[in-house]
Amino acid sequence: MIRRAALLFACTAALGACSMAPHYERPAAPVPPGWPVGDAYLAQQEAALPSVTYTQIFRDPRLQQLIEQALINNRDLRVAAANIASARAQYRIRRAGILPEIDASAGATFRGGDGATGAKESYSADIGATGFELDLFGRLRSLSDSALNQYFATEAAARATRLALVGDIANAWLTYAADQSLLGIARETVTNAGRSVELTRARLDGGVAPRTDLRQAELVLAQAQSDLAEQRTALAQDVNALQLLVGAPIDPALLPASIDEAAPTLTALPAGLDSSILLRRPDVVQAEYRLRSANAEIGAARAALFPRISLTGLLGVASNALGSLFENGAFSYSGSPGIAYPIFSGGAGRAGVAQSEADRDAALAAYEKAIQTAFQEVSDALARHGTIADQERAQDQLVASATDNYQLSDARYRGGIDTFLQSLDAQRSLYNAQRSLIATELTKATNLVTLYRVLGGDSSLEATDAGPQPVSPTNPAG
Repeated sequence: MIRRAALLFACTAALGACSMAPHYERPAAPVPPGWPVGDAYLAQQEAALPSVTYTQIFRDPRLQQLIEQALINNRDLRVAAANIASARAQYRIRRAGILPEIDASAGATFRGGDGATGAKESYSADIGATGFELDLFGRLRSLSDSALNQYFATEAAARATRLALVGDIANAWLTYAADQSLLGIARETVTNAGRSVELTRARLDGGVAPRTDLRQAELVLAQAQSDLAEQRTALAQDVNALQLLVGAPIDPALLPASIDEAAPTLTALPAGLDSSILLRRPDVVQAEYRLRSANAEIGAARAALFPRISLTGLLGVASNALGSLFENGAFSYSGSPGIAYPIFSGGAGRAGVAQSEADRDAALAAYEKAIQTAFQEVSDALARHGTIADQERAQDQLVASATDNYQLSDARYRGGIDTFLQSLDAQRSLYNAQRSLIATELTKATNLVTLYRVLGGDSSLEATDAGPQPVSPTNPAG
């Protein structure tokens, strides 16, 4: 009987190997094969898919330490890990439906009374499978494949969360550096404006300058003091943002002193020439696994149109005496196959197929949209990367000219040649030029972070080629 049962289960597994799901082929990427070219773009060098880690892009040890802390403490990553565990468990539940559920039971019955028959007792022990569905048309296997791809999609979503976290920390760290530089400019402006107020008051007391000059100097000082207070607030908020991302208090020693110190520690991630690099982005990988899952659901819906065959089998022993329970005469077996086919369901079965096909079409559109969005994000980042150096050079020249202009105007005012209004305009122009330069330096640095994110980031976290990898369905954790 054991050999017969093993043969039956082997045949069942062979019959269940078929699937009614459509054959899956990766859709063609709905974007050009190469990146845009033109005046706004730098010439890209031929390169394979970059093989880097975030430590090669963000080279400052302080920033690396903050990222390492965040990868341990960030709550969003903990949520993502819990989602992975949930999806893995759901897949195992689906996979278990393919195999028979074996139940064992044992019991004893004692009866007695005043009649002539006297007391009676009986013992039994049984093992069997109840309501095991023979997956002849692959319905259960398609549901299992769908759950497996949903699990893989959840893992890709976790990688996307990790990638976004690394980029957010880098941006917050650079923003703190820029605000530190702006704080330094505000302090310097307060100092210079204070000297102008003192000088103008002395000239007013000496009858050389009108009262309007003093009031204008005080306006500049008040504005600089207001900006100084605003920058102190911004720095405190930057620290709060970093602590939220890291998930724990941060050491002030890990914070940069200025954007000039922080920006040179970043390196650009090469884009290469081929836009197929987009297929390794976690969000694109996630969208493709969802498409695969929807494709498998079609197989389950199609299989639901066919009969379901179930099998109930029982092996057991029964005896009136415990000592003879396992003797030959106590053995019994039973089997009861069954078949169910919906004769009339109001078209629900075909509607289920139509719904699954529509869901597949929606998943396909979402996958293509993910690729198109990725292409647009990379193109925008490359356009900014191709022009930011020219903008930075122009801003450097603007600051140099504004500095020289302010020094000349201040000297001419002190010498009584120009009015204070000209010196005031020169001072304001210098202040705005310095702030614009810092904003440009921050844009240049954050553009490197953006390139890291939109190109898929840390390749050690992704598939080795540009798409989903075959994973053993019996060991999804591996």
